[in-house]
Amino acid sequence: MADLQALYTAVLEGNKNLAAETTREALDEGANPEELLQKYMIPAMDEVGRLFEENEYFVPELLISARAMKAALEYIRPKLAETGAKPIGKVVIGTVRGDLHDIGKNLVAAMLEGGGFEVIDLGVDVSPEKFIDAAREQGAQVIAMSALLTTTMPGMKSTVEALTNAGLKGSVRTMIGGAPVTQRYADDIGADAFSDNASGAVRIARQLVGA
Repeated sequence: MADLQALYTAVLEGNKNLAAETTREALDEGANPEELLQKYMIPAMDEVGRLFEENEYFVPELLISARAMKAALEYIRPKLAETGAKPIGKVVIGTVRGDLHDIGKNLVAAMLEGGGFEVIDLGVDVSPEKFIDAAREQGAQVIAMSALLTTTMPGMKSTVEALTNAGLKGSVRTMIGGAPVTQRYADDIGADAFSDNASGAVRIARQLVGA
């Protein structure tokens, strides 16, 4: 019989193969996929976030834990779809127009997915129009934007303005982050939230969707 505590430990410690094998075995034995996610996988990623914020884990540990979570999710997602289970929210994420850096964005996307969100990753060099169209088409509650260059940060302001012009401000919330980005800049452009790290982004996204 699958040791479900091993699933928690595998995600926490970044053991990709064990996470996938334990998940597959548990599902074969009839385990509830939503229970696996809510009781073992998401709490493990929450603990990863806590350890990161307390400087016990660093970016490499976040990445390998997120990789283990994604390996388990490959088995979980189809089962969740069959049961009609819903994610806690949908997030459209991307690096803003003119910016081709994606390491930070990829980490935030992985942590959000590990935190129970459905993530629509638009990649890099994303225009305001593409953010808005994706949020509308996917029914997303949050647009998350990343920038590494100060010269591309105005793309965040343009996206917030485009959201307002599209009549979606309020129903779709905005969160920004990246090395040069600050809370003050978020306030200046009217973004709903700012996070300076991936684990904090998960907590803030949950607040934005009321989870």
